[in-house]
Parts: sequence; C-alpha cells; structure tokens
Amino acid sequence: MTRRDFTLTAAGAFAATRLRAQAPSPASMTLAEASAAIRSGRVTSLQLTEACLERAVSLNPVLNAYITIMKDKALEQARQLDAELKAGKSRGPLHGIPLALKDNIDTAGTRTTAASAVFDDRVPAEDAEVTRRLKAAGAVILGKTNMHEFANGITSATSYFGPVRNPWALDRNPGGSSGGSAAATIADTCFGALGTDTGGSIRVPASYCNLVGLKPTYGLVSIRGIIPLVLSLDHCGPITKTVEDAAILLNVLAGYDRLDIASVKHEREDYAALMRQPVNGLRLGIPRAPYFDALDADVAKLVEDAIGVMKGLTKSIRDVTLPSTRGINVGAEFYGYHQDFYAENVSRYQIPTRRNLSKGNEAKAADYIKSMWKLQTLRRTIDDAFTDFDLVVLPTRRHSPRTIDASIKREEVEKVRNPELENTSQFDTFGIPAVSVPCGFTAAGLPIGVMIAGPMFSEGRVLALARAYEQATEWHKKRPVLSPDMKVPALARTTDDSQ
Repeated sequence: MTRRDFTLTAAGAFAATRLRAQAPSPASMTLAEASAAIRSGRVTSLQLTEACLERAVSLNPVLNAYITIMKDKALEQARQLDAELKAGKSRGPLHGIPLALKDNIDTAGTRTTAASAVFDDRVPAEDAEVTRRLKAAGAVILGKTNMHEFANGITSATSYFGPVRNPWALDRNPGGSSGGSAAATIADTCFGALGTDTGGSIRVPASYCNLVGLKPTYGLVSIRGIIPLVLSLDHCGPITKTVEDAAILLNVLAGYDRLDIASVKHEREDYAALMRQPVNGLRLGIPRAPYFDALDADVAKLVEDAIGVMKGLTKSIRDVTLPSTRGINVGAEFYGYHQDFYAENVSRYQIPTRRNLSKGNEAKAADYIKSMWKLQTLRRTIDDAFTDFDLVVLPTRRHSPRTIDASIKREEVEKVRNPELENTSQFDTFGIPAVSVPCGFTAAGLPIGVMIAGPMFSEGRVLALARAYEQATEWHKKRPVLSPDMKVPALARTTDDSQ
C-alpha cells in the first residue's frame, strides 16, 4: 500500500463523494457564523459535518491536507451533539462545530503520527489536553492534518505522507509546520484547526494561506499530549478564517494544566469580548531592524499599506527596537525527546529530520544550561521593551512561498543558509502573543500576512487591533478556487521510500 493509498483509505467508502457545484457549501461559513446557525436551528451539526467531510475527502487528493479523516467518529459526535441541543443542552459556541487537529496532537484511539514513519502505527490511549477541552466544549473532531515531519520545518514539504499543497497555488508550499491545518481551513473542509508553533508554525501557514494564525503567550494553552519539537519553545493555538473565530477557540483552549510543566496560571479572560475593545488609544511600534530587511517588493508594499491602515485606527506609531535573541539555543531538547527513537529507527526518519537529529548529540550540557538561563531572563524582562508602545507590527514573512520542489531540494541538501524562520521564531523565544492576519496578495496571487504582537498575556489587545484591521479591509474574505478535478503538479523528484 502506498502512502497516498493509506491516507485516502482513512475515509473508507466515503471517498467516492464529490463536491457539489450547485450551491455554496455550508462549510464556507466562518466558525462564528456556523455557531449562530446551529443555535438558531437553521442547520445541524450533522449537516455541517457531512459538508466538511464531503469537501475534505474530495479535495484531499489535490491538497493532501489530511493524514487521517475521522469520518465515523465525527458523524457519531455530530449526531450526539444534535441530540443534546434538541434536549436543551448547549455546551457553548463550539457546540457541533467541526474542527481539525494537527497530527502531532494526541487523539485517544486515533493514530497520531507527527507525519513520520517512526510513528506510523502510534495510537495514543489519551487525548491531549487541548483535544479534551475541544471535545468538552462540543467540537466535532473531523480529522488529523498533515504537517512537516515532527514539526521540524517551515514548509510542510517534508512528510512521510507526502507534501501539503498550497490551495492558492498547488505547486507551492503552504507554510509549516502546520501546513495541513491551514490548507484544510482555507479550503472550507473545517471551520478552524489547531496548529503548533515553535518557530512560526502557526503564523507562517496562516500567512501563506490567507488566514488568521494565533500563537498565544507561552504556557497559556496546554501542550501536554502534543508530540514536542522543543518543549521550551512549543506553543499551541488556532488557525481560523477570522479573528473572531480565533478568539472563540482561545476561550476554550486557554487554562492552567497542572500536569503540563510548561503551563502557567493566569486569570481567566474572555477573549471574544476583549477583541471588541477600542484601539484608538493604542501606541504602535514598528521594529524595522532586522524584521524589514530584504523584503520581497510585494511584501514590503502590502505590509506598509497595512501599517498605514493601522496608523489611522490607533493613537500613534513610531519605529522601535526589540531585544535580540542571539545566543539562545535550546534545540538540544529536540534530540532529547528523540534519542531512543532515533537509535532504533534512524532509517524511518525523513532525510532532513535525520540530519538535524544526527547533530543533536553534539550539544553540550553547559551550553544548553546557559541558553536556558538567557531564555528565562529574556521572558521575565521582555515586557520592559513595551514601555513606550503597546504593540508591534511587522511582516509575518519576508518572502512568498517557494515551490514544493525547491523546498524539498533545500531541505535535503546540507548547506548553511539564511534562517528560514525569518520574523517569527524570535516571538517564540520571547514567549509573547503574536497573530498573523491577511494583508493582501502578491502580483502572482499569493497571500501575504502582517503580524501583530504584544507583551505577555496581551492577547486581548493583540486580537483587538487584528480585528479592527480585519474590519477595515477585505482581504480575509477571499478564498481560493478549488475543484477535485484540478491537476496536481508532478514533483521533479520524490523522497525515496526506503530512506
């Protein structure tokens, strides 16, 4: 059985379903719109789930966004939630809403692979804490999305199950490592998805797919039950069609988890309400160096246009600087998690992951400890940088996405290059909230995102400015034209299955 066959058989007999062109799919609604439709009785969870499954199965041969489609479990959940609502029980805004999960987030009884042959038969016994929270809030878990192997990359091109394709241009990568979550959401196969972000893996695919991607404050959302990349930098958050949808999801995801060593206690907040706060008193900072260096021309223009819009919405704007993150390297945690797996299954890792792990045992304990001290000090003091301004605004990415062929070639050839994470990884090190929102399209029709970030636990303000900008523009309303009959570009080369 080939990787492609294995992916598609997850849908079983449902795989023959085709998209209906006669009318817009109910799955094209935003999460907030779908929630209102369910509560009003205009649509049922079962109808929404069937619509999402229909699109997911029909489009997966084109996008390769899903590793596992959980058809039977999703339909069972939807029927149960419809029955609860009919009996007068509502679990809240997520009641009956179909969502997808990145495939490094554990789901009890359903395999969680992190897009690797190393874990191709791994079936967790328990849900991740975020999975449990979503289920308790009434969400329907539609499936597990494809990703960059073990979240160790920014393209979603390196995956045991094949590369994820960008819905806006099938020859391009969709960003990563949560590329499947972004592709699935913008393709209207779900009403939102969870991703993880260690160096930009929520915000980059959101930018490349014309979506909202929110990385919360480190520790605000539990990462227990998520296969780690670098635990000290790992975050979990939503990828959605609108800022409001992200706020609704964050309301459910946020909360202390005493069994998660990264979790922090923070007073409960209503992010859906906080995003509606006025922004006319906000002072914006523009950290031009180094974040605006060597921008693509289209990116530079679109981001400056976005800054101009935000300038008209807020109190003031000026150039600022943020602390450097140089000298902080805690990547040894990646090798630490994989040490035993790597020793036993080295040939089952993809080439780029294998190469990165082979260097892991070169890390010195003293260097790691010193980096951890610097990391903790920086996170304790990062809010000091915001003394004279409230939020920063900058490009999410400096460049538009490469082709999948080019991405694979770069990842498999060992060569020192400029950092691929560009503008996003610093904010994982800072541990502060950051959101990417759509701000336009290049001349080639590829989406671009602008990033807004603030001090620790300033999610409310970050979301408020993102929403104000979103309401002042139309970019977030654009969707790619997709069909199950679209021709998928052939790859110039593929990773050898025997590697």
